[in-house]
Amino acid sequence: MNFLNARLVGYGVLLGTAGIKILTSDDAKKVYTHCTAAVMRGVDEVAKVYTTLKENCGDIAEDAKAINERRAEEKEAKLIADAKAVLAMHDEKDA
Repeated sequence: MNFLNARLVGYGVLLGTAGIKILTSDDAKKVYTHCTAAVMRGVDEVAKVYTTLKENCGDIAEDAKAINERRAEEKEAKLIADAKAVLAMHDEKDA
């Protein structure tokens, strides 16, 4: 049993050493570099989409404010017109 355990530990050390050699090889570094470059390109694209979306949301908010201001002005104008009509009707009754 001890011999089996020692052999398994030896295989583990051998695999670990080989794994470190593979992960630090020049080919692996090229793979890491290409993956990092792809991620950076992706980040740039996401930033462009975010900027466009933010600009569009700003435009929508400004348009919505303009619509609400116009509606408020129309409502106020209608209230004034209604009040003038009531006053005119009241003046006609008094005359």
